[in-house]
Amino acid sequence: MRTALTFCLKLCLLLPALVGLPSQAERLKDLASIQGVRDNPLIGYGLMVGLDGSGDQTMQTPFTTQSLNNMLGQLGVTVPPGTNMQLKNVAAVMVTAVLPPFARPGQTIDITVSSLGNAKSLRGGTLLMTPLKGSDGQVYALAQGNMVIGGVGAAAAGASVKINQLSSGRIPAGAMVERAVESALAGDGTVILELNRSDFSTAQNAVEAINRSFGPGTATALDARVIQVSAPARPEDRVGFLARIENIDVAPAQSVAKVVINARTGSVVMNQNVRLNDCAVAHGNLSVVINTQPVISQPNALAGGKTVVAQQAQIEVNQAGGALQVVRGGASLAEVIKGLNALGANPQDLVSILQAMKAVGALRAELEII
Repeated sequence: MRTALTFCLKLCLLLPALVGLPSQAERLKDLASIQGVRDNPLIGYGLMVGLDGSGDQTMQTPFTTQSLNNMLGQLGVTVPPGTNMQLKNVAAVMVTAVLPPFARPGQTIDITVSSLGNAKSLRGGTLLMTPLKGSDGQVYALAQGNMVIGGVGAAAAGASVKINQLSSGRIPAGAMVERAVESALAGDGTVILELNRSDFSTAQNAVEAINRSFGPGTATALDARVIQVSAPARPEDRVGFLARIENIDVAPAQSVAKVVINARTGSVVMNQNVRLNDCAVAHGNLSVVINTQPVISQPNALAGGKTVVAQQAQIEVNQAGGALQVVRGGASLAEVIKGLNALGANPQDLVSILQAMKAVGALRAELEII
């Protein structure tokens, strides 16, 4: 009896706390990023050798031959001037990679190798040592390794078949970091958080959540996106502090009502805040059909004329009737979809209808065309 009473008391104390939790809270690390903690793109130009006769055609890609001559010269091999090297197993490639934050010398990163010339395939090739540079022109990593491509291709008697991509691929752990990017994280005692989407309400909710966890005055919102947080002075305490901040639950504000239309594909996507007012819509489809048939005119046997083939075109214009229909206003996304489906329009027609609804004020949402 006492055990049951104790359980009931604990449940009664826990229920108000559960009710007070945000229903759609997200971790702060999913809503914001720390300023200065970011990836850095790297790029390099190199040569891939060991291809099975599928490399660049040197007559059409002279930079491949020039790069090979320069590389051989650095290795002590002198190629006589004017030598026309017919290479089939070498290809010029571009190497790209992403340097993660806090990367240190000796760490390996993945690289992507893409053909720069007219090589048919990079399958089975070996990338020679390629320096990877950042936007400042400094070398941050060295790439080298064997690339395995999952695609396959074959050609014979004028017919060819290809599965997947043969002119690009990835080399896992194909580059080694040679230089670190210094990050002055909280060097002045403050950490700057940047929201992924600018919103005053979300920024204020994040500030209140941080201050509840660490005390008043810890976080201050500078604008709708930037939040300034006071961090510990000692670096060893800063890691645990930022780890706790990343896992704080924040209730993001509802986004603005928006309808996104892809004019090329006719796709229409809308979020849950879209609303409709009552309106009347009439929309008719117009189709044009053109049929061309050959008409052969053949003269008599003794006329001495020639057979003439003429084209006769038949054009039909069909216009479907568009009766005026009433679209009821909706207070939820389900009701909006139900009202639009009542028109019976295809997605391409729905694009024009939504634009007209926005023009008359019946669509309560932002309309974005991509």
